[in-house]
Formats: sequence, structure tokens, C-alpha cells
Amino acid sequence: MPHLFHKAFVAVLLAGALSAQPVAFAARREVISGPVEARVLRVIDGDTFVAEAHVWPGQRIRVSVRIRGVDAPELRSRCAAEKAAARKARAVLDRLLAEGSVWISDISGGKYYGRVLADVTTEPGGDVASRLLDARLVAAYGGGRRVSFVC
Repeated sequence: MPHLFHKAFVAVLLAGALSAQPVAFAARREVISGPVEARVLRVIDGDTFVAEAHVWPGQRIRVSVRIRGVDAPELRSRCAAEKAAARKARAVLDRLLAEGSVWISDISGGKYYGRVLADVTTEPGGDVASRLLDARLVAAYGGGRRVSFVC
């Protein structure tokens, strides 16, 4: 019973945190430990995707998820080489997220323009950020100013 209560509590927190108060969410620096099952709706770029998070039986929330610890090349770059690298990173992320079940954890808000920041894993693949880093498609990122990838 305590396990069921914990899952329900996490789901309620996530539902409230991801609703209509992104500024308040960021200010409180709340973290939802998860994991929360997510169905990927669309990959935006090499480090961000849109998901439907399953937070409660019969309840799903649509949310943009930025993968913690990585920064992908920009699709909107003026540099042709960076755009090409960005397209490749997006394609690989799409393939990784399609491998199996997707789980997000350590979910928080922040400066990510309406997105949540989270660790992302797939079953059976494992940690998505590590796999993107190992493939040299993204750079490690811990916050702060980003650096140009190619140009």
C-alpha cells in the first residue's frame, strides 16, 4: 500500500506542477523523482521532445521534455554544418526513443522556456543522454552559456 500511495502522490505533484503555473514551478525548484512513463509524440530536436506523461490512471499530460545533461546542435543555426549535425542528432534521438518504453525522472522546471528538464531512459536501451554523448551527437551541458558546435 505505501508504494501505491507514493506513486499516487508523485502523480498528483506532477499534474499540478506541469499545469498552468510554469513561473511558480520554476521559482519553487520542485523535483518530481518519478519515474513517469511517457509516450513520445514528437521529437523537436536532438535534446527535446514532446511527450504525453502518464501521471494517474486515465490521466495524461502533454509536456515538452528537455533531456538533462546534454545540448544538441541548433536546427536554426546559420551554419550549414551545425544544421546538418542538428538533423542527425534529431534523427538519432527519434530512433532511440522509438526503441521501447520511455521513462522520465528527476523532473524539474527552470529556464527551459516552458519545458521540463528530466533524465530520460528507455527500456531496453538505458540512459538516453549517455547514448547521445557516446555517439558524439551532443555536448555535455550543465547550464550556462552554450558553445557553438561546428562553426
